[in-house]
Amino acid sequence: MEPVKRLKRELRAQGTVIGLYKDTVEVNGNIAEWDYIHHDGAAAVVAVNDGGKLLMVRQYRNALDRFTLELPAGKLDDPKEPTLECAMRELEEETGYRCENMEYLLTVNTTVAFCNEKIDLYLARNLEKTEQHLDPDEEINVELWDIKDLQQLIYEGKMTDSKTIAGIMTYAAKYQ
Repeated sequence: MEPVKRLKRELRAQGTVIGLYKDTVEVNGNIAEWDYIHHDGAAAVVAVNDGGKLLMVRQYRNALDRFTLELPAGKLDDPKEPTLECAMRELEEETGYRCENMEYLLTVNTTVAFCNEKIDLYLARNLEKTEQHLDPDEEINVELWDIKDLQQLIYEGKMTDSKTIAGIMTYAAKYQ
């Protein structure tokens, strides 16, 4: 395969969470323009309580114009922030639980065709109850779910969030 050569990258718009760029590239001797979205990264948590149920969060997602059921997750506060620190912070902020030690599960790239978003997923057990610390623009409900019921939502196409599917299925394959 012939290498792809990036000739230019131009910032088109800077948002709160992403930067939108136009890349000019050379592919097989041809010049093309590709969209590129930069994201600093994120972390997500498969949080399992002492009874074996997973802590899930239900929240409104503007891009889908509906509420979704997801793993607790959030973006890095800084591109250099360790994802483990982000995972610990987001678990407590969104669910009102914390955990002293987390186990790394996997990394997912959410949309490889045009975005570099990378999410590291961790497993949290031995949860301690604290309090939610939601941002002013967040409304998050915490729900407890059996793994088999979450898998059924995946199989029926009712759960479509990639990080959540990856985390649930990896946890199930590794520990169930």
